[in-house]
Amino acid sequence: MGNRLKGKIAVVTGGGRGIGRGITKLLAEEGASIVVNDKGTEVDGTGASNIPADAVVDEINSSGGNAIANYSDVSTMEGGENLIQSCVDNYGQIDILINSAGSLKDRMIYQMTESDFDQVVRNNSKSVFTTTKFAGILFRQQKSGRIVNMVADAGLGDVGRSNYAAATEGIIGLTRTTAKDLGKYGVTANAISPMAETRLFPGAVDQHRLPDVSAPSRDERAGIGPSPEIPVWSGVGSPDEPANIAPLAVYLCTNAAPNINGYVLGVRGGSLYVYSNPDIENVVNKWGNFTMEEMDVLFPKMMGYGF
Repeated sequence: MGNRLKGKIAVVTGGGRGIGRGITKLLAEEGASIVVNDKGTEVDGTGASNIPADAVVDEINSSGGNAIANYSDVSTMEGGENLIQSCVDNYGQIDILINSAGSLKDRMIYQMTESDFDQVVRNNSKSVFTTTKFAGILFRQQKSGRIVNMVADAGLGDVGRSNYAAATEGIIGLTRTTAKDLGKYGVTANAISPMAETRLFPGAVDQHRLPDVSAPSRDERAGIGPSPEIPVWSGVGSPDEPANIAPLAVYLCTNAAPNINGYVLGVRGGSLYVYSNPDIENVVNKWGNFTMEEMDVLFPKMMGYGF
C-alpha cells in the first residue's frame, strides 16, 4: 500500500463496478478512507442492488482498508446531499469527490424519446451537479478539495448517443465552471475521458462497424490522432481494463497536482492525453451588423472555400 492519500476521505459515485471500482480500490491502496456510492442499477439506469457497493467495501476492508457503502440515488438533490452528509457523519470530513455514476440508453436521434433523453442526462450530468454542490460547500469552507469527473468522447459525435453526448458535454462544462468557482479556495476540478471495456462501453463502435475509409476514427474525432501501438502490454490484464484509468484519477487527487484545474484528460490503451480547450479559429470583424450580401462574401473567407 502507498500513503499518498493517508488521512484523506473520498467519496466515489458509481464505485461498485467498472472504472469507479478500479478508482475506489486504488484510493484505498493509497491510504484514503472511502464512501462507496452505487445504486446498483442496470446499464439503462433501471433497478437497484446493494451488491456492487457491498462487494467492493468488503474487499477493501478485508485487505486492511477503510470503506463504507452508500446506495443513495445521486441523480436527485436529496440523494446527493445524503451522500455527502453520510461521509461527514462517518468520517468527519470530505477531501475527494469522484463522480463516476452514469447510465446509457442508445437511440438514433429520430428514435430518441423524451424519457430516453431526460433519464440519461439526469443520471449522468445531474448526478455530478448534486454531489459537487454539497461537497463544494465544504470544500470552500476548508479551502481544499479534489473533484474528478468521468466523461466520454460522445460529445465529439457518436452514433445513436445524442442523450449521452448532451450529458457528457454538460459534465465537461460543469467541470470547467466548478474549477473557476472553487479554484480560488484551493479546490481543483478536472474531467477524464476514459477508453475501457465496461458495462456502459463494451468496445468502440468503430470495432463493430464495417470499414469506412471516409469516416474519421474516434481518436481522429478527438483530435489526438491514432493511439500508438503497444508491442507488449506490461500491465495486469489488457490495455482495455477499467482499472487502468485509476492511476490518473488518483494522481489528480493527490498534493502532486495542485495546479491542474479545469482540464479534460484522456486515458486509453496505455496512453495519457490532455485535451485542448475550445478556441476561436478564425474571426471576421465589422463595426456594425452584417448584411446578407456581406455574409455571401465574408463567411466563405472565414470558413475557407470548399466548406
